[in-house]
Amino acid sequence: MAALRAFWNSPVGPKTTHFWGPVANWGFVTAGLVDTQKPPEMISGNMTAAMCVYSGLFMRFAWMVRPRNYLLLACHVSNEAVQLYQLSRWAKAQGYVY
Repeated sequence: MAALRAFWNSPVGPKTTHFWGPVANWGFVTAGLVDTQKPPEMISGNMTAAMCVYSGLFMRFAWMVRPRNYLLLACHVSNEAVQLYQLSRWAKAQGYVY
């Protein structure tokens, strides 16, 4: 019970945006994973590249902010991986990569 109370009242606990922001951002990861089942012709190269830049920037933010936000970092590392995979699928479909 003490551990739960400590998490509840921590600077990165469920009473803060340090918790709910990353929880909401897992939607990007989920959407990217669902999109891996769609044909690569449906992928927007511009949007996927923008998502890669977005996640890259926020990985740095999650690392530099105090207290360090490991949940946000994990979310954006996962999103970066999914988006890079999608970008590679798009590039292959466009004939940029063999």
